Amino acid sequence: MLSAKGVFEEILDNDESFRLFCSIAASGEAQGGWENGRIAALVPASERALAPKITRHGADEDKHGRIFGALLKKRGLTPVEVPHETDYTMLLEKHGIGLAHDKLKGDEPLTVQDVLTYLAHSRVTEQRASEQMRLLLKYFADHPDIGRAVRMISNDEDNHLAYCHEELLRFASAGHGHAIQRTLRECAHTEIRVYRDVSLAVMDHMGRILRWPPTKRKVLAAGIHAVYAFERLGGWRRMVSLRLPERRDALGGSAPAPEFA
Repeated sequence: MLSAKGVFEEILDNDESFRLFCSIAASGEAQGGWENGRIAALVPASERALAPKITRHGADEDKHGRIFGALLKKRGLTPVEVPHETDYTMLLEKHGIGLAHDKLKGDEPLTVQDVLTYLAHSRVTEQRASEQMRLLLKYFADHPDIGRAVRMISNDEDNHLAYCHEELLRFASAGHGHAIQRTLRECAHTEIRVYRDVSLAVMDHMGRILRWPPTKRKVLAAGIHAVYAFERLGGWRRMVSLRLPERRDALGGSAPAPEFA
């Protein structure tokens, strides 16, 4: 019987599939680091107090990218080019989710609405990241090779999610609630489609590398489609709800911990 843990173990135990997994993860984290860095630089004057937290968010993403790179180096591997169809962050941007890169590459200050768009995008994608890392944490927290990295990244993703909740609630109390909910819903509906497509593409690449039989590939694909069906029917709502987090000021205070892998 197939299990998430068994599939992950196969991917981790094979150098080529591990190489692709880490390359995809490192690329996405590095892209997130760049985006947050540009947003921090362009944040409007009225929200300058938010800039250090956005910078911290970006620094964490950059750190995660370096961690995945270090995991590759530890096994004597080098990154591979990320296939277009597996590039989650790029595909989200292509579908209009988050702030356009053309805007981030410019020098024009962002608007408050732009900041809301960034936070709503982050609230949805950090929900996904937090859930994925908690799944890895469940199975591999004590893994000799990746356990420490998984624990650190999972904690960071939970901090990012808490930060998004807190800041969006602050903006909602200032009268932006309707705009926030509209943006969250739009982002969530697009994200679940992109996540499905990327998951299918990643599993297709992994299946070819690991030489999975057709039956196994079909079962895994069916599982991905089942997750999408659940999310489309109502599972997406977990991505748009807002609640006061237990972790308050999660990206304030002390600097991020140094990475290790």
